[in-house]
Amino acid sequence: MITAIVGGNWGDEGKGKLTDVFAADADYVIRFQGGANAGHTIINDYGKYVLHILPSGVFQPGTVNIIGPGAAFNPDAFQKELAEIRKGNVPMPDIRISDRAQLVMPYHVLFDKLEEQRLGKHSFGSTQSGIAPHYADKAMKIGFQLAELFNANLEEKVERVCIIKNATIAGLYPDAEPLKKEDILAYLRKTAELVKPYLCNMAELMHAAVKENKSILLEGQLGALRDLTNGIYPMTTSSSTLAGYGAVGACLPPHAINRVITVVKAYSSCVGAGPFTTEIFGDEADVLRRKGGSDGEFGATTGRPRRMGWFDAVATRYGVALQGTTDVALSLIDVLGYLDEIPVCVAYEIDGERTTEFPSGDRLDRAKPVYEKLPGWKCDISGITEYDKLPKEAKDYIDFIEKRIDCPITMISTGPDRADMIYR
Repeated sequence: MITAIVGGNWGDEGKGKLTDVFAADADYVIRFQGGANAGHTIINDYGKYVLHILPSGVFQPGTVNIIGPGAAFNPDAFQKELAEIRKGNVPMPDIRISDRAQLVMPYHVLFDKLEEQRLGKHSFGSTQSGIAPHYADKAMKIGFQLAELFNANLEEKVERVCIIKNATIAGLYPDAEPLKKEDILAYLRKTAELVKPYLCNMAELMHAAVKENKSILLEGQLGALRDLTNGIYPMTTSSSTLAGYGAVGACLPPHAINRVITVVKAYSSCVGAGPFTTEIFGDEADVLRRKGGSDGEFGATTGRPRRMGWFDAVATRYGVALQGTTDVALSLIDVLGYLDEIPVCVAYEIDGERTTEFPSGDRLDRAKPVYEKLPGWKCDISGITEYDKLPKEAKDYIDFIEKRIDCPITMISTGPDRADMIYR
């Protein structure tokens, strides 16, 4: 069985917890895209951890954790994270890294910061983790695959890269220091020594795993609306956040992915810039932000307060469809117990016309939410693990959403702990 756990919205939906739950029965857990620009918060017997680059199966004995070729590998983040979990008495996990994964270089982080500063009010709200420059270099064939760190002509490539990067600095960021070939070479050689014990030929590994019918879990980062191609472009991430990319980013045949679990929140939140139709502000947003998540709604990577909004059935139906979802996991429904009534966006109004289709381009910027309000349940449902024990109003809310997004909700999270789950 190959299962992908992905996000249906803007990210921060609660995928880390679900991956931690499913990893208990997985032979392999794979990060197939993205880098250290988004974190998965996990609470278990070892404590609370935020993982940015390590797969969320690192807490499970016997699970092989792989950083796939579609990921943006930051060796500094990798070392720091591994040290953190080991400090928390987590046994040394079995970790592999594809030799075709590409490096996030220190100058990628530098260029990310410099470009956001240059753009000013037109910035993309980047986490400034170097992800866009990393994937741009990958497309331009001037990135560094981990396998290349052992190539005889490495110094020659570094020289070519330096010429391009220093021309960019001179033209766009003249106040920045030019890059030095010696510094880059030293970093690459140090990284080669770090990654050497973990490197694997992932295509061979996955070919054997599929043949042996191993349980494989694909861990997605961010959500469908941040997908580079089908998301809210250009306010997207720089990789594909869709389950379909798991076939590429994890070296798997497309037909082998049996199950796609898409995690969506019972309300909406968003880190970063871009259109966010159901956004709320002021005290209304502050209360929801404080009550949301395990420590409030703040970015797991940046610490920035998340933008808050009500459940958007238009955007979620689109995201769920993009993912090829077989099951929806609804997270954080316990947060809404304080409300007398709960708004749900069921349609958009754009230029005086009502639509349930998720638009592209500046039509999305002009979209206004059309709400229906459902009665709240006005009680604490956190920790409930049986569907029948939910208040009628909570069940009605779930059923209403299920119909609007046109996909079965088979899992409901009622708290931050891995045990706080309802399976329908």
